[in-house]
Amino acid sequence: MIPLLTVALFCLQSGRNAISQETGETMTIAIEDGESWWGGAVVDGQHMPFGGEQIERDFRADTYGNQVQPLLISNRGRFVWCEEPIAFSIEGGVITVSSPTGDIESGRSGTTLRDVYRHVSRTYFPPDGEIPDTLLFTKPQYNTWIELQYDQREDRIRKYADDIIASGFPPGVLMIDDNWQEDYGNWVFHPGRFTDPRDMMDSLHGKGFKVMMWVCPFVSPDSETFRALRKQQYLLKDEAGGIYIRRWWNGYSGLLDFTNPGAIEWFRERLSYLQTEYGVDGFKLDAGDAEFYADGIVAHKPVSPNTHTELWAEVGLAFPLNEYRACWKMAGKPLAQRLRDKRHNWADLGRLIPDAVAQGLIGYAFMCPDMIGGGEVGSFRNLDTIDQELIVRSTQCSALMPMMQFSVAPWRVLKPEYLAICRDMAELHEHMGDEILSLARDAAKTGEPIVRSLEYMFPGNNYAAIRDQFLLGERILVAPVLEKGAESRTVVFPEGRWRGDDGTLIEGPCIREIDAPLERLPWFRLDR
Repeated sequence: MIPLLTVALFCLQSGRNAISQETGETMTIAIEDGESWWGGAVVDGQHMPFGGEQIERDFRADTYGNQVQPLLISNRGRFVWCEEPIAFSIEGGVITVSSPTGDIESGRSGTTLRDVYRHVSRTYFPPDGEIPDTLLFTKPQYNTWIELQYDQREDRIRKYADDIIASGFPPGVLMIDDNWQEDYGNWVFHPGRFTDPRDMMDSLHGKGFKVMMWVCPFVSPDSETFRALRKQQYLLKDEAGGIYIRRWWNGYSGLLDFTNPGAIEWFRERLSYLQTEYGVDGFKLDAGDAEFYADGIVAHKPVSPNTHTELWAEVGLAFPLNEYRACWKMAGKPLAQRLRDKRHNWADLGRLIPDAVAQGLIGYAFMCPDMIGGGEVGSFRNLDTIDQELIVRSTQCSALMPMMQFSVAPWRVLKPEYLAICRDMAELHEHMGDEILSLARDAAKTGEPIVRSLEYMFPGNNYAAIRDQFLLGERILVAPVLEKGAESRTVVFPEGRWRGDDGTLIEGPCIREIDAPLERLPWFRLDR
C-alpha cells in the first residue's frame, strides 16, 4: 500500500512559482474556498469544475475512451502534474493524487485559470508551432460511418459525396470509415468493394474534397500480413512468448508494437503507399486506447500501457491531415482530437461544451466535437427514433467550434426547413473559417485553447460553473440552445459591449433572456 504523505504546498516566495515534488508517493491538497479544478479525462468535462462532488479516477491503462492528461489545474493558479499515469480522488474538500511510478509535481503560478494554464503549457507540453491540415478548420468534415457503417463501398461513397454537393453543403474533408480495407493490418482497398479506387479519389478531389481513410493498430490473426509481421517481430507478445491477441470492438486481433522502430516504419510505409498510389490525403487513426495494452504484454521495449497510446499518436505526426479520439500526453502537437462518440440524445448534446472546454484545458486545442447528432452508431439504426430538432441544435453547437463533422446525412433524415438550417450553419462555419484558422495558428504558438470557458477569460466573476456557453478565442461568445423545445435561453454576458448575430448590442456584465427560435444560433462578438 502506498503511504500517505500530506504535503505543504503552494507557498509563493519572492513572486516565484512554488513547486513541490514527490516520488512515488501520495499527495493531498485541501481545496480552498471558491476554488474550482479542471483536468484529467476529457469525458469528465460534465463533472468539471471539480470540487463539490465526489469523484475517483485512475489513468493507468485507461484513457476513458478519449483524451487524458496527467494534469489538474485550478482557478486559483494551482496545478498538479506527473509524467506518469496518476490516480486521483476528490472527497470532503480534499484532492488525493498518487502515482507509484512517477514524480508528482505541484505548485502555484499566478492567481487565475489562464495564468496557471499558460504556465503548465509552457513547462510540460509546449506547443511546437504546427497545426493539422488547414481544411479541417475552414470547411465542414463528413464521415461515412453513420451512413455506411461496415458497408463502405465505392458506389456508396461516391453517392455520399455527390449528395453533399447536391444538397448545397460546402465540400471539405471526407472521411472513409472502417471496412474499406481488405483486412485489419492489410491496408489495401477491398477488391470486392472498390473497382477503381484511384478514379474515385480523383473524382472526390475534383469535387473539392480531401479524403481521409480509417486505420487502426490492430492486425487480424491468421492472415498473411499477421504471419509476416510475427516473423519480423513487429507484433506485441504475451508472457508465454506467443502473440498477444486482444479482444476489441471488432473481434480478436494482434497489435503492432510501436516500441519497435521497424513496426513504425512498416506502418508508415503502408499509409504512404495509399497516398502515392491512390491519392489518399490523410488518416483517421482510431483505437490505440491504453486499455488495449494491458499488463502482461511483452514489447520490444518495456513501456506502460499509456505510453503505447502515446506512441500510436506519434504515428500521426507524419500526416498533417489526421484525427484521433484516444490520446495520452500529446498536448501541444498538431493532431486533430475528436470527442468520443456521443449518443443521439439531448443529455449527450449537453456534454459537448463542457467536454470541449476540458479538452482545451488539458492542452488539446485542435478539437472536433463528435459527429453531428451523435456518433454512436446504435442510435441511428431506427429512423423513427431520430430527433430532427436535436440534429439542428447539434449542428448549431458545432458550427462555431474549431471543427464541425457531419456523419448522419441531414439531407436524408431532415425535413426541408430543418435541412436549410443545417446548411446555413455549415456555411457559417465556412464563412468564419479564416478566423478559426487564425485562432488555430495562434494556439500552435501560445498553446492556449481555442474553445474557452468564461472563467478562463473573465476570472473572478463566479463563471466557473457555466457549462452551456463558450468563447471561441477571446472575442466570440457562443450560446447554443441545448434543450428540446426551447426557443429562448439565458445568456451570461461578461464585461464589455457584445454585438449579436442579429445586430443587437448588449452591455455587460449582465444576464439576459435571448430569443433563440430553431433557426437561430445566438452568438456575439466583443465590440470594444
